[in-house]
Amino acid sequence: MDYHFVSLDKFQEMMKVGELLEWAQVYGNLYGVPTQEVEQALKAGQDVIVKVDVQGAATIKGIMPQALLIFLAPPSMEELVSRLRQRQSESGVDLDRRIETAHEEMKRLPIFNYVVVNDEVERAVAKVDAIITAEKCRINPGVVEL
Repeated sequence: MDYHFVSLDKFQEMMKVGELLEWAQVYGNLYGVPTQEVEQALKAGQDVIVKVDVQGAATIKGIMPQALLIFLAPPSMEELVSRLRQRQSESGVDLDRRIETAHEEMKRLPIFNYVVVNDEVERAVAKVDAIITAEKCRINPGVVEL
């Protein structure tokens, strides 16, 4: 699936009529996952990967308990702060808010099935791929026992 950009009015209508599996306002922008696309892909036997924040992950897990949640974590909070500063996509209050949000998100790790440290992109991708492969080999897919 790809990103789809819609007008604010269209997005609000999609929210109102339940066309979004989950949605959230993040840093002043609205993001959502269209239910129909996810359902179609799953019915076709395809894997579906969505990139959401912890709030979105919790919402999806509530609707689809069999969903596999993988948290992509920074190597350390210091490294995350360094990466955010290097990006220069926000500064001042916005940067502080993003850092505080990251601290809060780390506290939500228990709702996830796995955590992958994103220390090197290729290695993180390989770990996610290995998790997906292992889950497909489960005797009882979608059942994660701790």
